[in-house]
Amino acid sequence: MSSEFVLTLAEKGIYTILLVSGPLLILALAVGLLVSIFQATTQIQEQTLAFIPKIVAVLVGLIFFGPWMLTTMVEFTADLFQNLNQFVG
Repeated sequence: MSSEFVLTLAEKGIYTILLVSGPLLILALAVGLLVSIFQATTQIQEQTLAFIPKIVAVLVGLIFFGPWMLTTMVEFTADLFQNLNQFVG
């Protein structure tokens, strides 16, 4: 097992994590920004107001992005298992 292989594997792992978590994080950020703008314009300073829209947005995002996220993670895992012989050798 070479250090180059380990670094490549770590790079692919981090890339997969960012790729899978990115859409939901961007969605939560956008909804949080919209709620913050709404709170600033209406002068409603309730701290818990931002949580419910974010949770709903992330759950809707999971419904839409879930199959793609699962496919991406399964492809990474299958690639990892196919290259498992390089760990042993």
